[in-house]
Amino acid sequence: MELHSSPSSFLVFILITLITVTNFITICSLPILPLVTPLQSSKQRDTKSNSKQSNKTLFTTHFFPQELDHFTFQPKSFNLFNQKYLMNSTYWNRGPGHHGPIFVYTGNEGNIEWFAENTGFMFDIAPKFGALLIFIEHRFYGESLPFGNNSYKDAESLGYLTSTQALADYAILIRSLKQNLSAEASPVVVFGGSYGGMLAAWFRLKYPHIAIGALSSSAPILQFDYITPWSSFYDAVSQDFKDESMNCFEVIKGSWDEIITKGSTKKGLWELSKTFKACQAVQSVWSFRDWLWSSYTYTAMVDYPMPANFLMPLPAFPIQEMCRRIDVFPKGSDKIDMVIAAANVYYNYTGDQKCFQIEHKSDPHGLGGWNWQSCTEMVMPMTITNESMFPPYNWTYDDDISSCNSTYGIKPRPHWITTEYGGLRIEQVLKRYASNIIFSNGMKDPWSRGGVLKNISSSIIALVTEKGAHHLDLRFATKEDPPWLTQQRNQEIAIIQGWIDQYYEDLKDVSS
Repeated sequence: MELHSSPSSFLVFILITLITVTNFITICSLPILPLVTPLQSSKQRDTKSNSKQSNKTLFTTHFFPQELDHFTFQPKSFNLFNQKYLMNSTYWNRGPGHHGPIFVYTGNEGNIEWFAENTGFMFDIAPKFGALLIFIEHRFYGESLPFGNNSYKDAESLGYLTSTQALADYAILIRSLKQNLSAEASPVVVFGGSYGGMLAAWFRLKYPHIAIGALSSSAPILQFDYITPWSSFYDAVSQDFKDESMNCFEVIKGSWDEIITKGSTKKGLWELSKTFKACQAVQSVWSFRDWLWSSYTYTAMVDYPMPANFLMPLPAFPIQEMCRRIDVFPKGSDKIDMVIAAANVYYNYTGDQKCFQIEHKSDPHGLGGWNWQSCTEMVMPMTITNESMFPPYNWTYDDDISSCNSTYGIKPRPHWITTEYGGLRIEQVLKRYASNIIFSNGMKDPWSRGGVLKNISSSIIALVTEKGAHHLDLRFATKEDPPWLTQQRNQEIAIIQGWIDQYYEDLKDVSS
């Protein structure tokens, strides 16, 4: 019997536990992903955004002296760190008698430039609204590191990395910015996608006196506790591939055992390293599994109807292209060759990669803090059923405790998110005290299963598109956009316009 562990470089919601291998595969550790993006898995490449402008014209960079701890009054709580934010004031209307709105992006688990470059919707609508655009970087990501290079050193430092601290950062920065810009009366609308979308919704709930509304795109705020079926994420990924091609689904489903069996010997590992075109000899068969696994899950998330390079340069409808490459193989072909061909759509669609860093992946977007967050409050249970194209897996809280204690010396709090922000019986709760939130989801996105998919009230609106993918609505408009996407964005614009119009009406009533 051999014991294996998943590579430590892989960002996971459920951290690494030992995997027991006999003559069949039993997975006790999933190569589960952060909400937005993978680590770079091929040689370092320049994944420029689809933005219509260069960074120099998209935004200017600023830093705000942010307090370390907003919730205690110990002396060290008042220590400051530089929090990065980006600004675009090109269209901001500050004329007499009009206080132009401020649109704020609540930053995710990565450097803020990357999110700004891929949130073109805000730039597209800024001229219509005469809006100031602000993108705030999340603490412990990008350059917003409270302890510099020692920010990830231990739990003593990482203990300040929480969603509540991040929301308080945003609130303080926005209030200070409005005061310094003499814009106290300007309405604020927050925007976010994925984890940033969760933060946007939670910000509206926690700080309704600061933001008049929130656009929360692809935000799985119901992926906690027992609210959403634990198998829903991988059920959705599998369904995306099954809908495209049953043969494609079956080939992927049948490939795992072949890979594990072949990689059970040193000779087999060497042969797989060659077949996969690894840049260096791969030391663990689980690295091949993770590499393929990531390509399927991330491609399902960004199965956009137009070419995009948010995660990797991909064609329109990338799942369709993956399955096409599998389906062109003659009957009886080697399943390993077939799934590698499919994965190359994700890792090498441009054809410029000669080999792949299957192990020792780089982290170009600075996502290292998500390991901590998934081990503390972002506990999203996931299981895999026998019907999935992935090997079956059962999640247990005890495994989570063991691995998080081993890594950080801490214990996860699986019920904290629903305690702090709610989620259970959300329809009954939010309609009584909340307002002005758009929850947008595309059903091709596996994270949509943990999102709000039905209207809760007349002002808490769910916009659901059958063919949409991971925060597609937040991307720049393109000539390839299908009519349903244009319609969705127009609905969002109209709703936001209504919030702002009502705000100005209320402002007049107060002033009169």
